[in-house]
Amino acid sequence: MQAQSLQTLLRTCAARGYRAGTTALALLALAVALPAHGQKYPEKPIRLVVPFAPGGGADIFGRLVAQRLTETLGTMVVENRPGAGSTVGIEFVARAPADGYTLLLSSAAFSAAAALYPKLGYDPVKDFAPISVVTTVPLVVVTHPSLPVKTVLDLVKLAKAKPGELLYSTAGPGSLIHLAGESFMAATQTRMTQVPYKGGGQAMTGVLTGETQVMFATIETVMAQIRAGKLRAVAMTTAERSPALPNVQTVGEQGLKGYEAQGWFALFAPAGTSGDIIGRIQGEVARAMKVPEFRERFLNEGAVPVGGPPAQLDKLVRGEIAMWARLVKEAKIKVD
Repeated sequence: MQAQSLQTLLRTCAARGYRAGTTALALLALAVALPAHGQKYPEKPIRLVVPFAPGGGADIFGRLVAQRLTETLGTMVVENRPGAGSTVGIEFVARAPADGYTLLLSSAAFSAAAALYPKLGYDPVKDFAPISVVTTVPLVVVTHPSLPVKTVLDLVKLAKAKPGELLYSTAGPGSLIHLAGESFMAATQTRMTQVPYKGGGQAMTGVLTGETQVMFATIETVMAQIRAGKLRAVAMTTAERSPALPNVQTVGEQGLKGYEAQGWFALFAPAGTSGDIIGRIQGEVARAMKVPEFRERFLNEGAVPVGGPPAQLDKLVRGEIAMWARLVKEAKIKVD
């Protein structure tokens, strides 16, 4: 279409006797006005990789984002690629073409992997272009109702009385809910045994069925079960209570000072992705977070909608890489 338009203008200029310089200027003006072939984005479906199994927080928020951006940007399809504490899916995106058609929706585990996996197949800073923090989420300590624990101090007392006997669910080694548990044990000088699953949904099911007794869960994963009385909410791990569970005290309110854990979910692209594409996606996410009904869907999950700029996410990732490196070293955390 563009080539035909240029040819038509050229013939028209020649027929009317315009000079070559005038013709050249006209051609340049049209070239600027018309988009170059291939510049329109997106021209095909965008794949959004979630490096966890279905049912957990990353999957929940990934699907919310995909649904909204399908309406405002173009078709976006969620693809779950779990494994090795989310590193399988993350590495897949790191190796994908930097064309804007393969994106990553990851959790705070993204920042911890470098400290946990010495032979990591990617660099979380160099191999990715940050797009946006989608949302932040509090964590909640939950237990199976049969466990004689109603407060966080009860949990500490029981864990000390039975070192290694309490089983806690995680979304795999290196996942945020694994590290939240490790951080809790380091802060309380207790020892529990990790039972890794492929995702937060399966980890939650482990507590529901009694296969495990404890979970340091992101709030959206266990909200429905808490409200139904199927899981007991012992404490929030954040500095303040969650509006979604206003009657659940924080760890600090219950007398355990110095322990906090908060999750987040964010969008990334492979390094080298066009700044225009990054800006387009981030802009759509930011606009979505201002739509009342869309914001409400996050708030109903106990999450705080964000939609911030790439620089915010870059700062968050770099800061947490250093934080998790210190914890992993001090607590001597290892993954198999």
